Amino acid sequence: MNTAQRFLLDIPDSWEQVDRSGKELARTRAQALASTDDPFEKARIDDMFRQGREVAMSARRHGALLAAGTATMYTEGLFMAYGMVFAVDTPKGEELALPVLSARLGVSSANGVAPKDRVVTSVKVPHVGTVVRVTGTEATRLTGDVDVKLLTTHTMMPVPGSTEDFLVVTLASPNLPLKHEVYDLFDAITCTFRFVTDDGVQVSPEESEGVAASF
Repeated sequence: MNTAQRFLLDIPDSWEQVDRSGKELARTRAQALASTDDPFEKARIDDMFRQGREVAMSARRHGALLAAGTATMYTEGLFMAYGMVFAVDTPKGEELALPVLSARLGVSSANGVAPKDRVVTSVKVPHVGTVVRVTGTEATRLTGDVDVKLLTTHTMMPVPGSTEDFLVVTLASPNLPLKHEVYDLFDAITCTFRFVTDDGVQVSPEESEGVAASF
């Protein structure tokens, strides 16, 4: 019996639900641009905020169950990251298996090609069990002729009691020089994921493990 009705994911205090109005993103962009007189740095900041708008639009278009992000100015510079959770059904006639999942995740939307640094592995999520994760630097198309690169992590969360339904926790950031720090942060966020019943009772990892074992 499938008792999981909802999911929970803890995000950092500096992250917020996607701002549909765009006002918060515009305010942070103005703050970031005011922090430098370097025209090249201003151009880089503009590019990063264009990416932010595109990610937010993409999340809405694809029906994300959760979409959150951050655009925060630190002494060292601007940090941007985004998190989304999507519901995915396994196509009929296919199994919820690693080859199927890895073939569909971590592929650059700009060209349909898997990045050279893509890694497909299994990880232990404390409240879920052993799941599949795909990481890599994906190229995303912003406009007809402009592509950007994002550090991405996709983690599969099999829905307890089902062999066909799963949630994908996707995290992305354009801060390429912070690769190791970004992936550590993404792992920490993803590891807070848990399924809960309609009355808020957490579904035990053992219930999820039975589904995840097929990986």
